[in-house]
Amino acid sequence: MDLDHLIQNIEHRSTLLENHVGFKLEAVLHQALKARDSYTDAHCNRVIFLAEAMGRRLALDDEQMVILSLAAGFHDIGKIGIPDQILLKPASLTPEEYDVIKTHPGIGANMLRSLGDPLLDRVAECVLHHHENWDGSGYPDGIAGSRIPQISRIIAVVDAYDATTTTRSYRQGMSQADALQIIESESGTHFCAETVGILVALSQAELTGD
Repeated sequence: MDLDHLIQNIEHRSTLLENHVGFKLEAVLHQALKARDSYTDAHCNRVIFLAEAMGRRLALDDEQMVILSLAAGFHDIGKIGIPDQILLKPASLTPEEYDVIKTHPGIGANMLRSLGDPLLDRVAECVLHHHENWDGSGYPDGIAGSRIPQISRIIAVVDAYDATTTTRSYRQGMSQADALQIIESESGTHFCAETVGILVALSQAELTGD
């Protein structure tokens, strides 16, 4: 993503929130997240960019695109509530630490719901379920299939793609081709097959310049 596009993206989403809650809430929350973990903040911005591209491919209406944009930007905001020794750990997590990480969708959803805005309540629902799996093996509620909000399904596959292709202190990022191969292998189990198909189509279009 080029810098100009990123700036336009952030300004657009800030305007969306200002229209609903009356002040620059998103800027405040993202600065708070950046102060805690700059990787997660950058990751959220990349997820927004790709999630919006997927939303356009799926012909989401204007209201759905607003919710998608905000939910993609806020999907990891709950990590503000995760202790530093877990969130910033430069190594793989223990099962117990991973259980703590798994609380972040609920923390984020509660943060958004606390603002008492109907639009953000819908965003919160999508944030809450972005780690649900198509086969019901995800968290926090273990819901499956079409019970998972469509926007959550989009964020789930984009989140996984960006996370696996990004280098962290404790592991090397995968190539785009390897990440897509893994995601495709989990189509219909971990991920919604439709969203996987859109991600693959977008990646192919990027490679061919279409």
